[in-house]
Amino acid sequence: MALLTHPEFRAAVEVLCEHFTLPRLRDKLASVGAFTSRRGLNSPAELAERLFKLSGGLRLQGRATYGFSLMWGEMLSARLGEEGEKKLEELADRVNACLDEHEALIPGKEAELEAALAEYHRALAAAVGERAARLDMTLKAVPDVVEHVRRLGAAPS
Repeated sequence: MALLTHPEFRAAVEVLCEHFTLPRLRDKLASVGAFTSRRGLNSPAELAERLFKLSGGLRLQGRATYGFSLMWGEMLSARLGEEGEKKLEELADRVNACLDEHEALIPGKEAELEAALAEYHRALAAAVGERAARLDMTLKAVPDVVEHVRRLGAAPS
């Protein structure tokens, strides 16, 4: 799995705030123990900064990482629905067909990978929005694929 850059992480928290609202997201994260004090978390930027530090940019296995992942998954499920998730699984199989057993890109499959990623992106963006789609794909991408995902468009801000 790839890791989000600091600006991508901030954008992901903004997407979550748009979905849940800042107060509700802050409360949900606190209820799962992502942080102990809600003090100073009055904007998406402040919340993102605290979560980024506590989760080590999602590198650390802890409550902040768990809380972020839980909220991200909840948002995606709400926006996609069961049918959307099934369609994305089928499209993900096309992406995975371009990778070997070690999740490395099979030589000569670059064009096929680009086409599969573009189709996956279109389907995901239709359900969750452009920014959330690109961030979700970045979160789920293996190292050999993440740069292809980031090239799908301008980096989120």
